[in-house]
Amino acid sequence: MNYSLRNLRGDLLGGITASVVALPLALAFGVASGLGPLAGLYGAISVGFFAAVFGGTRSQISGPTGPMAIAMAVIVASHADRLTEALTIVVMAGLMQVLFGALRIGRFITYTPYSVISGFMSGIGVIIIFVQILPLLGHEVASSVPSSLLALPKLMSSINFDALMIGTVTLLTGVFWPKPLRQVLPPALVAMTAGLLASLLWRGAPVIGEVPSGLPDLQWPVLSLAFLTQALQPALILALIGSIDSLLTSLIADSLTRGQHNPDRELVGQGIGNMVSGLVGGMPGAGAPVGTVVNIRGGGRSRVSGILCASILLAMVLGFGQFVEQVPHAVLAGIMIKVGWDIIDWRFLTCIHRVRPVYLLLALMTLVLTVFVDLVIAVTIGFIAAGLVGSRHLERLQLDNVVSLPFLDRSFLATSSEADEADPFAARVGLVALRGYFSVASSNKLVRTIGADIRDHEVVVFDFSETTYLDESAAMVVGQMLDIAIDENTEVLVMGLSGTVADHLFALDVFRDLPEDRFVVALDEAKVRSRSLLEG
Repeated sequence: MNYSLRNLRGDLLGGITASVVALPLALAFGVASGLGPLAGLYGAISVGFFAAVFGGTRSQISGPTGPMAIAMAVIVASHADRLTEALTIVVMAGLMQVLFGALRIGRFITYTPYSVISGFMSGIGVIIIFVQILPLLGHEVASSVPSSLLALPKLMSSINFDALMIGTVTLLTGVFWPKPLRQVLPPALVAMTAGLLASLLWRGAPVIGEVPSGLPDLQWPVLSLAFLTQALQPALILALIGSIDSLLTSLIADSLTRGQHNPDRELVGQGIGNMVSGLVGGMPGAGAPVGTVVNIRGGGRSRVSGILCASILLAMVLGFGQFVEQVPHAVLAGIMIKVGWDIIDWRFLTCIHRVRPVYLLLALMTLVLTVFVDLVIAVTIGFIAAGLVGSRHLERLQLDNVVSLPFLDRSFLATSSEADEADPFAARVGLVALRGYFSVASSNKLVRTIGADIRDHEVVVFDFSETTYLDESAAMVVGQMLDIAIDENTEVLVMGLSGTVADHLFALDVFRDLPEDRFVVALDEAKVRSRSLLEG
């Protein structure tokens, strides 16, 4: 990739705006995790820097996230008397993520259907908008959409109008900033500047306040075998949540930049970041959807933006936080509401009347679960539902590749001169040809579809000449069909079995009850052997 001055400018603006957004989130998530605000900053710096350097998504901003904060809070509550144990679990989770990447597990998340990604993106946008309504009105940010909606009626009577005016100026600037100027000055940066200028007129809005500072002390992990065995389960849960969270954010980054991330490398980068974070007393992190979108909207397109964001946060920890202490929360709320609006997948939503109902249901289900339940649960359920829908379509395609018909007719036996002789054997031999790919999607119906045909013939030839793949479920179904033939006293021939399909079927001992002389190579041999069986 050729790096130009324009790329540098975009990365600088993206990294700066992302750091301004990341600061209050890191502080808030640090508190929510039970480790404290400084741990949130350490996590944002450690995970943000190392994931940017070693990760596989060039424009991603990493740091503390909601799902990771919730998971960490449970771990901290279980180890409140010894926080070094909780931090050891963070290190273990990071090591597991590195192993996930080394084992190339990350690529499987790329199979997430677009309807699930769309619902996830739109859900994140809705969450951002609704949780930022309260700080726009001068109140504390809500932890979730339900809590924001429940608190809103009560707080409407105590609106801070200075905060409302500052937030409104910030939001309107971001919305109406002219498109021709957006390549020169990103809307987020201009909106933040306008909000800061507005805060000089309305001075009564709540501000970020004191930013914690100080370098971390090295936290040595607890290495006792008894504890490490006990810590495997929470570490695995933390690693899975962080991995899913990060890779879904990578998919969002790809959709915005039209790029392509490396999922396995991303897991390695996230794992290294979490290991370092645990060693310095920080909370675990993952790819942060909000920070990533702010970075991309600001112009960030390379690792430089992520490194810069982490470096700015480090500078604040080293004593420069005083320069952002007077930034009103309403300024950030105005920026975030605009970002949330932009994240919503309006292109998909505007054409929902043309989308197949099942995929529309998938998107809406993922959206609702993302907003009202949990990000990871939403995507997990959406992914499972999408897999079931895909399996249904795959079942139809695979069953279309099954040929079941009478195999022994005049042309089968020999020449036309033998036609009269052939008549007694006509339609007594059936052919079951499995052509192409077969998996669990079609395995159940395969037995019902072919079972009746097997019962109607005296000899059945199973043709694997054009079979390219069988998974375990389909292979075991072949065994069930053979059992049906044995139960019905139907003779069985197996034709054209070779390659990996043969290896797989023999490895699963599918043909354990079939004599060796029932395996034939080609059609002519099948004809001769079938006639021999019929003449008995």
